[in-house]
Amino acid sequence: MKRSVLITGGTGGLGSVATRKLLDVGWRVVVPWLVEDELSRLDPHPDLHLVQANLANQDALEHVVETAASDAAAPLFGVVNLVGGFTSGTRVHETPLGVLEQQLDLNLRTAYSVTQDALPHLIRGGGGSVVCMSAAATRRPFASAAQYITSKAAITALVEALAVEYSGDRIRVNALLPTVIDTPANRAVMPDADRTSWATPCAIAEVIAFLLSDGSAAVTGGSIPVSHAP
Repeated sequence: MKRSVLITGGTGGLGSVATRKLLDVGWRVVVPWLVEDELSRLDPHPDLHLVQANLANQDALEHVVETAASDAAAPLFGVVNLVGGFTSGTRVHETPLGVLEQQLDLNLRTAYSVTQDALPHLIRGGGGSVVCMSAAATRRPFASAAQYITSKAAITALVEALAVEYSGDRIRVNALLPTVIDTPANRAVMPDADRTSWATPCAIAEVIAFLLSDGSAAVTGGSIPVSHAP
């Protein structure tokens, strides 16, 4: 049976690659979007459903999830939370509290609220797989990014809690811990960086596809490092 997956951030530098990968392997893919210019990264596809939505708005969020769960021939099975943001440059005592709140809102709240709304559908469908984006920096912190690292560590904690809480519903929940992701945007802001350890979108998309597949049925509660392709 065909299955549906909801991908937030699915028009982004990483998300568009993951979206194309999942379409290629036969998923029905629902992608909420905000930035019209990013739509050019995705070609039309009969199994691709683009929904204009600001996920901070509860009504819009519910509409997106209902769209993802609306096809009885392709029940909602996967949720991939790729929306996120990064900030760095100042130490904790130099940074307004609002920066922490902004990072928690972008990196944690969106993943939490999307997953929260999707869970009843996954339960009714007999199971599913949720993938969230944490960061390698939660294991190997660097200076002047405490707000970002804290918000990503919260994602890891959420994943571990959800994995335990919904194991009886056959819902698997895992986190990916990438290094810097090798996207055009990151290359533009770090043109002189050593990219040998950067995670490629294609490599991450392969891991996402695996975590959504039945082949990963035994994997839940994991914090999985992803770095450069071999």
